[in-house]
Amino acid sequence: MKLQQGQIWKLNDEYIRVVHLERLMVGYKIIKDLQTKQGPHHEVTKKEFCRLVKKASLLSSEELQEAGAFIPTPTP
Repeated sequence: MKLQQGQIWKLNDEYIRVVHLERLMVGYKIIKDLQTKQGPHHEVTKKEFCRLVKKASLLSSEELQEAGAFIPTPTP
């Protein structure tokens, strides 16, 4: 699995959203409600982040729509 900015992972009753991605660091938010997208911002190494999402599941765009997240449609 390749990490990408904007990915949303579900871990228990929380969502983890990748907001900033660098070569060795990952910035992410822990979100309770996908509609508000509010939550604390954290920054860890990629290794620590991978350990965090090891038990989480990556949400597809269909699952995000079902959960009520706003997903912008790409413009041609």
